[in-house]
Amino acid sequence: MSFEIYKNLAWLNGLPRAEAEQVFLDCCGSTEWASRMAASRPFPILENLYAAAADIWFSLPPADHLEAFATHPQIGSNKPAPSQKKRAGDWSAGEQSGVSNAADSVREQLADANRLYKNKFGFIFIVYASGKTADEMLAICRARLGNSVETELKIAAEEQHKITEIRLNKLLEK
Repeated sequence: MSFEIYKNLAWLNGLPRAEAEQVFLDCCGSTEWASRMAASRPFPILENLYAAAADIWFSLPPADHLEAFATHPQIGSNKPAPSQKKRAGDWSAGEQSGVSNAADSVREQLADANRLYKNKFGFIFIVYASGKTADEMLAICRARLGNSVETELKIAAEEQHKITEIRLNKLLEK
């Protein structure tokens, strides 16, 4: 572990509660999650931070998960979600960079799959996009269209948790 990461953990632990909540919202768009994370500080070591992030996230009801999902842009979108702050928007763009070089036909298919997904489940397609190509994300979206709403909520919550962890890493590596 680098000294800088622990220095940034100390910074996070020392933020006033309202500021900490805003910082945590960049990592996960659930206001309840961000509030509970801010209240759970200080985190003596990174493992405590990640354990709290998981425990709090998976204890929340679906409404809080849906709130977090709504803060993401659709996969393949060039615009941040309306409620996304700059840092989270920049992170989303980087996470979805696998779409930037995709052929127009793949982008169109991804847009269609996103529409079908949202119509079926009532929320946008959430996938841990880092390191995935547009074709991979399209295949994942199409495969998940066969799921029940209950199953998909669980899968999307798992994907959101992965996204949150990588964003906590980015926050501490700043």
